[in-house]
Amino acid sequence: MNPAAVQPSASVSPSLAVLGPYAQEGGSRLWTQLNIDPFEQEGRERLWAQIESYMKREDLERVATACDFAAQAHRGQLRISGEPYVTHPLAVATLAASWRLDVQAIIAALLHDVMEDTEVGKAQIAETFGQVVADMVDGLSKLEKAESRTKEEAQAENFCKMLLAMTSDIRVMLIKLADRLHNMRTLDAVRPDKQRRIALETLDTYAPIANRLGLNALFRELQELSFRYTHPMRYRTLARAIQAARKNRSDLINKVISCISQQLPAWNITAEVAGREKHLYSIYQKMLEKRLGFEQIYDIFGVRIIVEDIPTCYLAMGALHAIYKPVPGKFKDYIALPKKNGYQSLHTVLIGPYGSKVEVQIRTPQMHHVAENGVASHWLYKENPDDCLTLSELQQKTRSWLQSLVEMQSASPVATEFLEHVKIDLFPDDVYVLTPKGLILSLPKGSTPVDFAYAVHTDIGNRAVACRINGELMPLRTELRNGDQVEIISAVHDNPNPAWLGFVRTGKARTQIRNSLRNSQNAGAGALGQRLLEQALRTHDLELARVSMTDWDIFLNKINLKSRKDLFIEIGLGQQMPAVIARDLAQSIREAGVHEDRPNASLAPTQAIPIRGTEGSAVQLAACCQPIPGDPIIGLIRQGYGLEVHHCDCPVVTGESGSQRGRWIDVEWEPCPDRLYVATLRVLTREALGVLAAVANAISRSDSNIQNVTMDKDDFSHILVFTIQVRDRSHLAQVLRAVRAVPHVIRTGRMRRTAA
Repeated sequence: MNPAAVQPSASVSPSLAVLGPYAQEGGSRLWTQLNIDPFEQEGRERLWAQIESYMKREDLERVATACDFAAQAHRGQLRISGEPYVTHPLAVATLAASWRLDVQAIIAALLHDVMEDTEVGKAQIAETFGQVVADMVDGLSKLEKAESRTKEEAQAENFCKMLLAMTSDIRVMLIKLADRLHNMRTLDAVRPDKQRRIALETLDTYAPIANRLGLNALFRELQELSFRYTHPMRYRTLARAIQAARKNRSDLINKVISCISQQLPAWNITAEVAGREKHLYSIYQKMLEKRLGFEQIYDIFGVRIIVEDIPTCYLAMGALHAIYKPVPGKFKDYIALPKKNGYQSLHTVLIGPYGSKVEVQIRTPQMHHVAENGVASHWLYKENPDDCLTLSELQQKTRSWLQSLVEMQSASPVATEFLEHVKIDLFPDDVYVLTPKGLILSLPKGSTPVDFAYAVHTDIGNRAVACRINGELMPLRTELRNGDQVEIISAVHDNPNPAWLGFVRTGKARTQIRNSLRNSQNAGAGALGQRLLEQALRTHDLELARVSMTDWDIFLNKINLKSRKDLFIEIGLGQQMPAVIARDLAQSIREAGVHEDRPNASLAPTQAIPIRGTEGSAVQLAACCQPIPGDPIIGLIRQGYGLEVHHCDCPVVTGESGSQRGRWIDVEWEPCPDRLYVATLRVLTREALGVLAAVANAISRSDSNIQNVTMDKDDFSHILVFTIQVRDRSHLAQVLRAVRAVPHVIRTGRMRRTAA
């Protein structure tokens, strides 16, 4: 969005000279003496009006210096609207100052674009304003563009960088949210397609983060602005409907407020009672989710009651229920069970005058501060001792969430995957479940016992095999409900199931499952890669065990890998070709001059890789041809997957493409009596009563397990397809003989699927 950046002048210095007249006369003359653009002057004055009420003189001087620095850095740059670009960082800093953030955060807000859009570097910022400010600005700056990354990958990496910066300093995210809010407020100047893209990104990511941090006012405004640009027609239609409803329902709400205001003093309750209006986007979402028309939404207007303390909240609830009947099932106690973002309040829906329904919220002033400003309440109200308990609890919840981000990132090094996990955790709806000891855990709506297990501890999640919900054995994919008591039954060894990824709800569960599966795959791939390299080295008259550590260090440095283990894993996953690595390693040893040539006869001929079928995810038996022991086989090294074993007659082998040449290796079966392998039978039978049962019985008598069966028919015959388990080719032949002996069977044989 910005034109080419300009290097700021080295003569930038603190504005102490200008602070004198301002401090003495206390007016806007500070900026009029600078002969600056009127838009910039207005932005500076708005910022000063915010910060002069809570900052010390020396801090005001530092902010003035940062204003000059930012103005110089962005000199000549314009926003699309035509205003000087510096008006944007000034506006962002003003929003940050509305939360009373400290001087370091305000300076970082003023400089948040200079590293990205100008030639100012992190070192220069650190030298002028300190390392903390430089680190915040760096966290807010996008990574340099790389041609190898897609737009989605670059966006994910930039966002992940900012999230990780936030884990060490929450002010980074507060500044970024202020930045996004100002961009959304000024989105009119952007072309429509870009408006929609930015609005969707805001709705998808930034608004949920604001909600997760408890910044309710910011969250609602981001939603409203996003709705305006993603669905402009719907936004305008709904706004007109609410305007009409406001006129029609104002008398009703005023009557309810009047009645409540008279009832509460009768119960010796001092309270502030006010009407509240539901936001457009919230109404729109409710209409979509519940498939309701606008006239069916009853809580467009509601009442908020603020009382002095928690006991009075419950007393006020009783007073309301004494005059208006509550709607059953619509009472929510977020005081006893706060939301993850720290939100606390009592919610109830009352049947008011004329049978209309009115939603009422009851909370204390401290709860109201946190509900509107979330983690920003730490700076806004930290001088108020009454808020200490509430804010310390909120800070602990936020710290726990930030720590979970660090854990997810370490387990998910791929930026797009990490971002996916973070988004999963940003949905606000929670369910509350109990551990066997009665502790309460808050989980996202739709969570399962697997999510619960990982929330308790990663080891419990990895070892989960079954669960009891309210004392009854239930499937691990069961969706949990409020009040469920969950007990996890675990095994001795870690064994997460890949199928869990299809139903888990929390980012932590998804991250840990993928991480465990990745580690398991890497372990198998490492062992396979070592065997493949050992085989390939034989053609160069080398033994893996006789390669010295010096040779390894030289070679690994050439290919930019840290260890032999990493190399073996890459070979096992097909990311490196064993033949190429063997050739390059032999060449590296010869160049180093430490390897003594030996005759080729000193080593045994190249041997095939033994396959058992139990190696794990690094070795896969191809689904297209379903090889079993006794079949002639060949291995294909597939990049990112490892070794795939095919029947030699498989179309993948016979139709070998040029791109696969060099990836085929010799493999052979190794005896594994306890292993069962999948095979598919095709059975053609005459139409007869009980023929399916007779064939299934013959397969069972042959000591083979049936995994699946399908049937097709025409006027005179049936085609039965059985997926069975056998030990080897001899066992399969035994099954085929038993099936052929069944009356009405015309013919049968092994069926192989068409190669993909």
